[in-house]
Amino acid sequence: MDGFLETAARILDGAKSAVQTGHYEPVWTVLTGGLCGIRMIADTDWPLESLRRENSADCAFRVRVTHRQVLVDGLSRTSRCHLEYAR
Repeated sequence: MDGFLETAARILDGAKSAVQTGHYEPVWTVLTGGLCGIRMIADTDWPLESLRRENSADCAFRVRVTHRQVLVDGLSRTSRCHLEYAR
């Protein structure tokens, strides 16, 4: 598995843990790499690509929590992914 997918899987695992403890936002974004290092943004409606470019990040991941699922959508300059965990 490449670094982009490993990061997405780690974010999904972290989101699952947050949901299990009851400490989470329904939507948040994680930006990684580039000039931003690691940055978390709660409840933004900006498109992932726009956030990635605006913050000079290498990758952007959007985490959404519903009553049945934890979803992670990610993108980098060259890749996209979608991971799901059914609760």
